[in-house]
Amino acid sequence: MIRRTLLALFGCLCLYLLAGGPAVAQAGSVAGPERILEFVSQVEVRPDAGLRVTETIRVVALGRRIKRGIVREFPTSYLDRLGRRTRVGFKVLSARRDGHSEPYHLEHVSNGVKVYFGSKNRLLSPGVYTYQLTYSTDRQIGYFNDYDELYWNVTGNDWAFPIERARAEVLLPPGAKVLQQAAYTGKSGVKGRDFSYRLGGNGRPTWQTTRPLAPGQGLTIAVAWPKGLVAQPSAMDNFLAGSGGAVPAMAGLLFTLAYYMLAWFKVGRDPRPDNAIPLFEPPQGMSPAAVRYINRMGFDKKAVAAAVVSLAVKGYLTIEEVPGKKNNYVLLRTDRSPENLSPGERRLADKLFGGGQILELKQKNHARIGKAVQALRASLAREYEKANFKLNRLYLGPGVLLTLLGVGALVVFAPDPGAAAGVSLWLMIWTGGCYVLSRGVISAWRRSRSLSGGLAALGATAFAVPFWLGAVMGLFFLSTVTDPLSVVIFLGLLSLTPLFAYLLKAPTVGGQRLMGQIAGFKLYLSVAEADRLNMLHPPEKTPELFERYLAYALALDVEQQWAEQFAGVLEQAGRDYQPAWYSGRGFTSGNFVGLTSQLSGSLAGAISSSSTAPGSSSGSGGGGSSGGGGGGGGGGGW
Repeated sequence: MIRRTLLALFGCLCLYLLAGGPAVAQAGSVAGPERILEFVSQVEVRPDAGLRVTETIRVVALGRRIKRGIVREFPTSYLDRLGRRTRVGFKVLSARRDGHSEPYHLEHVSNGVKVYFGSKNRLLSPGVYTYQLTYSTDRQIGYFNDYDELYWNVTGNDWAFPIERARAEVLLPPGAKVLQQAAYTGKSGVKGRDFSYRLGGNGRPTWQTTRPLAPGQGLTIAVAWPKGLVAQPSAMDNFLAGSGGAVPAMAGLLFTLAYYMLAWFKVGRDPRPDNAIPLFEPPQGMSPAAVRYINRMGFDKKAVAAAVVSLAVKGYLTIEEVPGKKNNYVLLRTDRSPENLSPGERRLADKLFGGGQILELKQKNHARIGKAVQALRASLAREYEKANFKLNRLYLGPGVLLTLLGVGALVVFAPDPGAAAGVSLWLMIWTGGCYVLSRGVISAWRRSRSLSGGLAALGATAFAVPFWLGAVMGLFFLSTVTDPLSVVIFLGLLSLTPLFAYLLKAPTVGGQRLMGQIAGFKLYLSVAEADRLNMLHPPEKTPELFERYLAYALALDVEQQWAEQFAGVLEQAGRDYQPAWYSGRGFTSGNFVGLTSQLSGSLAGAISSSSTAPGSSSGSGGGGSSGGGGGGGGGGGW
């Protein structure tokens, strides 16, 4: 009977333990908020300077933040004391939960890696779980004059949960002994002393917190040992390991530069020029627009302004300045049909007027003016390009490809390739726009030879400043996801193609001879009065001569010097000069030079706008703090 009773009680106890007992125990253990019950880290310092770290993290999961598992964040990118971005290695060796292998996945972020324990398709039941993460990392050792050191953020300071207890144990390399040690607790930058330290009989230093750590607080340790027991990388090793994409991008920059230099040596060198001697007339049969086109080996809107002035001087049209409005002109077709128009001027005139008689240089007429500009460009290219110079644009294709490969290398080897790719792509587009905008600003300042021109240039500059600041901010963001050296290389890569697009243009032998004649004519147009005495029989200065070559002076950017030569002539005549082809403010002796310069600049500006549609610090000596050193990070749940 007694035996039967004891067996019955034993059976009930077993049923309780199998059913209710664990539930009660479980309920008791998971009471309270989600938290880390214990964070234990064992760090092995290997002779090759690598670290093997095993972290054992016991947590209470209630399905609030920890639904599928925990997240461990590990920083791999730091800024050293010189502002250089330093990268360390990180490789997961194993991930376990409650002693069994656990699925995990990695997420690369701007300054490190997140390790997600668990599967997105499996939710955890409330309870206590023990996670274990083993990983390797490198470039974490500090090398000083008298010792080597591990300065290590054990827990990280970015955990979303409190940590009830944290402990760290360091396995030093064989033969090492502790020279000095320190530890810090609390938030980043705080030198909290809430820990205990002991050196075990096996020579392993161990630290343990003496109070719980709140969210945002952590444990950091530092330990030093004699030099020579851990391999010290060379300066080149440090550079190569910490440069990320800078080294392959630098290789891309050098390859691109070498290619462009070879291309320039092959096709971009100019023939030997002749010495320029003053010529009193332009090359035979060449219009002002053609002179500018050949001299620049390219087309711009000022060539159109020169062509319009040439049409006016020849009697085809008149230019009327609208009073009270800046850069506002009206072109009036005359009844004359001069025979001495160049092919380009004739095509420009046909497109400007069509069957009409009046054209206002305003943006509402951009379609017609734009077609006229393109007609002049096409005519000049057809008549002069192949015979006089070569743009060699086909040689730019391989250079652009090499540039993209260099930028691609910078992106692929960056700590966060996704962020680097996004910033790099945005910068390539943005800086391209800034380049075009900057050319417009430079052009505006070149035309600013009067008060209104200066104000216009200031306005253009003010408009461009926010875009330039945007480019600077973009470069700063690129430096945060790469490093300063990579930013310099990136700018170098982007600069090569526009630079060599200019350098690869080369005149032919005949074109070089023609450029020499243009240079001689420009010398005559721009020479000072005192130097004219050295010329043999220069033409007599008359208003007719001034008008005849004004468009050429405008085309060669010496309209101000040309006007200065005639200011004295008009002053001696004692009368205001008013050309028949221009209606506006009078060319008085007082404002003759300024108005001539202003006319050329504002007319070019009007045409342009109307043709466009709208281990570097030590911690073991007491100079550290919580959150310092390598390691660190934090974590949470998901």
